Amino acid sequence: MFVNGKEVRPKNEREAIEAGIAYVTEDRKANGLVLIDTIARNNTMARLEKVCHRGIVDVDEENRVANEYKEALQTKTPTVQQKVNNLSGGNQQKVLLSKWMFADPDILLLDEPTRGIDVGAKYEIYCIMNDLVAKGKSVVMISSELPELLGMCDRIYVMNEGAIVAEMTAAEATQEKIMAAILHSDNKGNEEDNKGA
Repeated sequence: MFVNGKEVRPKNEREAIEAGIAYVTEDRKANGLVLIDTIARNNTMARLEKVCHRGIVDVDEENRVANEYKEALQTKTPTVQQKVNNLSGGNQQKVLLSKWMFADPDILLLDEPTRGIDVGAKYEIYCIMNDLVAKGKSVVMISSELPELLGMCDRIYVMNEGAIVAEMTAAEATQEKIMAAILHSDNKGNEEDNKGA
């Protein structure tokens, strides 16, 4: 992978963060958030050192940062001291996004960013993604929802078993073309399996 023209091969999450890469997991509850902790703590955990002084968390600074993201992303909560498990799915997703936005990556990999949230929250997430792109960030969205891909992406890649099987611009892409690429790659894989049998 190249970031700003430089090849990077991160071996772990910390190296990826240092290289300017963030991965927003599809399973926010299991892998993205500490549900029993506060919004403020979740918000800063990817780059905790940014709110630490001499190894001690500056709670006032942590709260200031969390409130800044709460306002920017319009997270619906009375306080950033609220536990994340008390939030709706859409607001949990905003906390997850704010966690990685605070890390200030150049590239955000968003895996199913609108899964399990309502239509209004989906629209808000799309607006956040567009704002990130407008600020010069690269956003790579992984999605199984074709209308979402067609509405949000400049370029679409179809993958099967880790390999790119089709590439198309937003202007070229249709649901039919994407489905045809998926089915073609599945059929090709089945033919190869049959040859090996």
